[in-house]
Amino acid sequence: MKYVPHDYQKTAYQKIISIKRVGLFLQMGLGKTVVTLTAINDLMYDSFEIDRVLVIAPKRVAEDTWSREASKWDHLKHLTISKILGNEKERVSGLEAEADIYVVNRENVKWLVDRCRKGRKWPFDMVVIDELSSFKSNQSQRFKALKIVMPLVKRVVGLTGTPAPNGYMDLWSQIYLLDSGTRLGKTIGGYRERYFTPGMRNGYTVYNWNLKPGADRAIQEKISDICMSMNAEDYLDMPERIDNFVMVKMSEKEKKLYQRVEKEKMVELDPDVYVGSGSAAGLANKLLQMANGFTYLESGKALPIHERKLEALEEILEYNQEPVLVFYSFKEDLRMIREKFQDSRVLDTVDDIRDWNDGKIGLLLAHPASVGHGLNIQDGGHIIVWYGLNWSLELYQQANARLYRQGQQHTVIIHHLVTEGTMDEDVMRAIEDKDLRQERLMKSIKARRERYGINTD
Repeated sequence: MKYVPHDYQKTAYQKIISIKRVGLFLQMGLGKTVVTLTAINDLMYDSFEIDRVLVIAPKRVAEDTWSREASKWDHLKHLTISKILGNEKERVSGLEAEADIYVVNRENVKWLVDRCRKGRKWPFDMVVIDELSSFKSNQSQRFKALKIVMPLVKRVVGLTGTPAPNGYMDLWSQIYLLDSGTRLGKTIGGYRERYFTPGMRNGYTVYNWNLKPGADRAIQEKISDICMSMNAEDYLDMPERIDNFVMVKMSEKEKKLYQRVEKEKMVELDPDVYVGSGSAAGLANKLLQMANGFTYLESGKALPIHERKLEALEEILEYNQEPVLVFYSFKEDLRMIREKFQDSRVLDTVDDIRDWNDGKIGLLLAHPASVGHGLNIQDGGHIIVWYGLNWSLELYQQANARLYRQGQQHTVIIHHLVTEGTMDEDVMRAIEDKDLRQERLMKSIKARRERYGINTD
């Protein structure tokens, strides 16, 4: 195919060419992969500024997207790509191969850095971090490893559509990988002190931080010279989208069981420690499981409660008679769906992606965390069913963007299965408000405790 860039793609390309360390905050569907590959090609074969490029990406994107995009466009077909994936022997082979671009999944970043340091040579003069937000934790092994070698790199490109999915605190480590702390400070502690005040806490332990007045503007101004932000709606002719909410009703017996468990768990929750201990998130997951139709026992075995969502899914499939992409939350969801619909297929390999896009799969099952970034599967269908909801706006938006994106030829219909009177309703309201942060979860937990007359002070 001949590449004819849109004006906004030309602008993004120029940003990469003119700024050696740049963050492109491009929303889903804006073509960040082809833009970046075009810049790599010109820096490598026109100006001869770079020699070897490392792309760090989510596993499925590393397996498929970058090589497929390079082979898709006429001006990029000569680029050679080696994948540092698989077992150690396969990774070593990929690393030692001669290529222009080397693609590694983010889980193997530490392994790659350690191996190159043993050889006392970092072989890449440009690094592209596809989904920069996956490096938002300054405590992660991948961040710590990459931080060591970044001073050895001539050029860095950070790509993401959601740089701060949980708030501005997520930005520090991402920007640090671009500028080594020049703009937001050398330490996360200094960054917190300058721009945040402590929020919810227990003694000396602070569980969340609130932006100081005007801090958001100050942070944006600090990074504006090396970061570019674009929203898809401003540049693309997006397909029409219809959100449908399918209310699922439990029987009185099932509802009473849910309410009894909910109340018992609320009473057990210690309001002084539940944020930091993660027990609030654990409780939310327990309630979402029950809304989906089961609960895990202490033995790890799943106890079935109802099949209301399976029945709702069956009705949707009977009505549509078209390929459907279903997002599930828990392993037991997957087991129940596969048992009910034995012709379903789980998105797991590159072959699954190809077969879906070729129209060979009628019911494709996927966990939202496994399809979050970069997968192009809009050719296979235009109907999504959220069988299980979760408290992550980033996962929700990125998963929907696999079908709701530029190039989609049909109206995208997104069905949400919502069990009445359960945590599902809280998540759905938060999705509608685009507010799936931890603070919103805490408010949901507090409201449910008050409903049962449990003291929340």
